[in-house]
Amino acid sequence: MSGPPVGGEVRAAEPVGEPPPVIEGGGVTLRPPDPDDAAMLFPATHRTHAAVWTYMAYGPWTHERAMSEWIASTVGSEDPRWWTAEVEGDPVGMAALMNRDRANRRVEIGHIWYSPSAQRTTVNTEVAYLLLRESFDHLGCRRVEWKCDALNEPSRKAALRLGFAFEGVFRNHMIVKGRNRDTAWYAMIDEEWPTARARLEEWLYQTPREAGRPVRGLSSGGG
Repeated sequence: MSGPPVGGEVRAAEPVGEPPPVIEGGGVTLRPPDPDDAAMLFPATHRTHAAVWTYMAYGPWTHERAMSEWIASTVGSEDPRWWTAEVEGDPVGMAALMNRDRANRRVEIGHIWYSPSAQRTTVNTEVAYLLLRESFDHLGCRRVEWKCDALNEPSRKAALRLGFAFEGVFRNHMIVKGRNRDTAWYAMIDEEWPTARARLEEWLYQTPREAGRPVRGLSSGGG
């Protein structure tokens, strides 16, 4: 007599190390945060572009020193594990791997923000690709998550373009800056990664470019 249905067996996890301090891409380098990054990031994200911080739990800051002190607080953090995104030697934003669950081989890509100079370029796609590659290929993750305010339409569209699948909205999930946040939940699992990887690499590194950007868009890959 058979019992109730159960999930398939999962192979034991292989021992893995920690993410490297520097991750090199074709056009973007991810390297440890430096409080001195505020010298460029503060004016780029505050004087006329403070909307960068609308959906973040922190920022904007009243002065450069305050932002520098916040960046200093991210240095050495293990979870979230932060990186500064650097293009041609200049910092253009930050991103992190967070909520890492080693036992269940799961991690989240989050804390993503960029200066306006990096928006509508390939920076966000390449940063996400590098962190996905790190998560699946080096950390041995079975699942990588992407979460955002349900009202953050650009982030939701980015998740689908990257190949994440929409899994639902967690209502009244958080209180951020005194406001309700419903959280849209997306994820990619290990069996989906090879297809997403090939599509991202082809778009980032093989598609012809005009004015530094691929001549065609990256179509949604997550359904």
